[in-house]
Formats: sequence, C-alpha cells, structure tokens
Amino acid sequence: MFSFKSFNLKSLNTAIALSSIALLLSYSAIVSATTLETSKTLKPSVQLSGKIEQGALVLGKTAVNNQVSFDGKKLPLTKHGDFVFGFSRDDNKKHQLIIVNTKGKRLLKILKPKKRDYKIQRITGIAKKIMQPNPKAIAHIKKDNQQIKKARAVKSNLTAFAHGFIAPNSGQITGVYGSQRYFNGKPKRPHFGLDFAAPKGAPVIAPADGVVTLFVPDMFYSGGTLLIDHGHGINSTFLHLSKSYVKKGDIVKKGQKIAEVGRSGRATGPHLDWRVNWYKVRLDPALVLRVKPILNN
Repeated sequence: MFSFKSFNLKSLNTAIALSSIALLLSYSAIVSATTLETSKTLKPSVQLSGKIEQGALVLGKTAVNNQVSFDGKKLPLTKHGDFVFGFSRDDNKKHQLIIVNTKGKRLLKILKPKKRDYKIQRITGIAKKIMQPNPKAIAHIKKDNQQIKKARAVKSNLTAFAHGFIAPNSGQITGVYGSQRYFNGKPKRPHFGLDFAAPKGAPVIAPADGVVTLFVPDMFYSGGTLLIDHGHGINSTFLHLSKSYVKKGDIVKKGQKIAEVGRSGRATGPHLDWRVNWYKVRLDPALVLRVKPILNN
C-alpha cells in the first residue's frame, strides 16, 4: 500500500510540474506575440502648434531620437525634440511631414495650407527716383539684397524659436503681411512685414532670444536694417530704424531694447516694419505671435 501511494504522489507531482511548464510556455508565447504585434504597429508620435495656413509658422515636437523631414528636407531637432517649418504667402501645395523612429516605423502627415485673402493698399506721392532707381541706386540695392540673403541663410542650433515671440513694439498696427501695395498706381511686391506706427526714437525690443547677424544703417529701401537669428532658420528683420543698440555677433534676450524706430530708407513716415523668415520662406509675424510653445513632457 505504501509503494502504491508513493507512486501516485510522484505521478501527481510530475503532472503538476508539466502543467506549470505548459502554462509558462503558453504565457511566454502570448507575451512574445503581443510584443511582436506592438512593434509592428507602434508609430512615432508628433505634436504641432500653429495654423496650417499660408504665411504660418509651425512648431513641432517629437521624440529626440526620431528623424523628421519636410518635403524630403531633413529638419534638425533640439535636445527636447523641437523642430520648425513654415508656409509662404501663396503656398497652395500639399506637403509631406514624415517622422521616423529608431525602429524604422514611419508617420506621414499631409499638410496643405489654408488659402487666405489679402488686403490691397494704394500709396501715392512716391518720388520718381524711388520708383525708377538710377544705376548707382541699383548697385546699392543689389549689395543690400546680398547682405540680407547671407544673413538669412545662417544655420544655427539656437532654440529661441521654440519658446514663443512677443511684439517688438507697442504701436498701432498700420500695415499687415500679404497686402498688395500699389505705388503711384503700379502694383508692387506684396508686403511681407507687420508695420507698427510709432514716433521716431520709440523703443524696439527683441521678440525672442537670438544672435544679431546683421546691422546696416543705410540700406536703400529699408534704411537702418537689423537681423536677429532665433535658430533653425527662423530670423527677424527690423526695417527703417533710426538707431541700433546692438551689433553683429551680439547675443540678445527677449524683451531687450535693441533699436529705435525711425523713418530711414524709403519710408513715408516713422514706423517699424518687422519681418520673420524661415530661411527663404517669408512668414506672417502676426501668426508667429500666436504660436504657443509646446511644453516638454
């Protein structure tokens, strides 16, 4: 009787052990299958801030190890995963924003900016020498354009663009982005800035942190002209200044007094013309002011 009971006990223990192994293998298989399925379906995530419309600046944030491209052009990331891009005044194309994570999984977003209507402004009394510059003036204009082009092409790792902008002056807005101007009845290039009416000598403050990349006191059209780099291709331009308190290479902080309003260059009265670019893309400063920074997780 004892050996029979012992035999049954051993058999029972063996059966329990085999069952435990089977359950463990089954659980492992389920976990492995779930992990495999998750790895197949998990895509990178992205947050965007800013309107998808003509003239808009758009901030983005994703995992810092991801790769981001906009229409095939790689966009750099900050150490917090911030990036930026924008749309021009008349942009009506579909754009591809692609995020790729470290496992090669891809997220594709098709972005088409919303069409906008722009104001028409008619300005008379412009002198003939401005409407039809002489050869000396044309050479001056060419030099000015080359300097501005070089300053706007600066590529830096500054991150100020991701922390929001403030207005550089408190004056009344008298001119808006995108408006088509007619000088003496003739259509000219659209206006790409935001105009603030202010008396000569009124303060101009930095709308965001950055580094001064250019100051020229006497450009033909824009007079005293100052450029500040905010990082990743985003830069501010300030036109018609009467005085600058900063020079090329200076580091500036948001809210710092950097210049004074003037009517230098070809201006009809004292005012500040503020412009914002993403490299060659001219953005609407009014929309830039509305973009909210994306907080870090």
